[in-house]
Amino acid sequence: METDPERRTGDGSFGAVTSPADAPLVEARGLTKRFDARVAVDGIDFAVQPGEAFGFLGPNGAGKTSTMRMIGCVSPVTDGHLRVLGMDPAHQGPEIRARLGVVPQEDNHDNELTVLDNLVIYGRYFGIPRGVVKERARELLEFVQLWDRRADKVDPLSGGMKRRLAIARALVNEPELLILDEPTTGLDPQARHLVWERLYRLKRQGTTLLLTTHYMDEAEQLCDRLVIMDEAKIVACGSPQELIAEHSTKEVLELRFETPELQEAALPRLVGVGEKVEPLADRVLVYTHNGDDATAAVHHDGVNPQSVLVRRSSLEDVFLALTGRTLEE
Repeated sequence: METDPERRTGDGSFGAVTSPADAPLVEARGLTKRFDARVAVDGIDFAVQPGEAFGFLGPNGAGKTSTMRMIGCVSPVTDGHLRVLGMDPAHQGPEIRARLGVVPQEDNHDNELTVLDNLVIYGRYFGIPRGVVKERARELLEFVQLWDRRADKVDPLSGGMKRRLAIARALVNEPELLILDEPTTGLDPQARHLVWERLYRLKRQGTTLLLTTHYMDEAEQLCDRLVIMDEAKIVACGSPQELIAEHSTKEVLELRFETPELQEAALPRLVGVGEKVEPLADRVLVYTHNGDDATAAVHHDGVNPQSVLVRRSSLEDVFLALTGRTLEE
């Protein structure tokens, strides 16, 4: 593939691209981050391709945020190889940051300014001419459905509106890579789905997305590929569909019983019904490739649960199988 000879810069002009158009936007090999004796990221390998949505999933303390901070050039690499937009964060951090858009986990707007001024002033930090940044701010606020709130102060906005404003602000410099750290944490379902719809539109337009999330359905909706991290390492990598096919079964049978004693008594008769049987505090999960056949086998063996649910296997099943169900603090 030929190298694209030009790229759009933050001030509306054009500059030369230093890497082939099909080269990874982010590439890591043996990437490591240590804080004194604690290893936060332990020798991980991954690559983010242009135009894809790439996700990091993992429990608290798995190393996701430390990885994102290294990519965003705000935390130095301890060891290993990392290239962002074809450049070395250790020596070209300012140049990389000028071409990134970042949506942090915690909103950091200037609450005393209006919605519009938050974008205009932020855009001026990149040296974008005032006329250009005002027009771009209008387009972005329309994109995130906040143009009618442009004259309002930020402080009284809802949580969903603030997250959409954060996305608009991260796009004001026309970044080549948009980094989102837990973009919908704390939002109600309606606000989450609106943010998803905006991000999906960006992906269709060719924007490369790099995100962390605790929501499995969010990862399934948005990510082309993702990695699952646990204890500072990558334990799985692939598309959501590939991960489900590799680490789970096609369907899951959920059985609930009237009492814990009835559930305990049923467990020996469930052995062999599916590929795996997992007892939980409030139900039993039977992993199977055919939920209807498994249900018939359960009743044939004389097991009478209070309720039976057949569902497709999900990314959450994979996540819990690989990282465990124990809460990590």
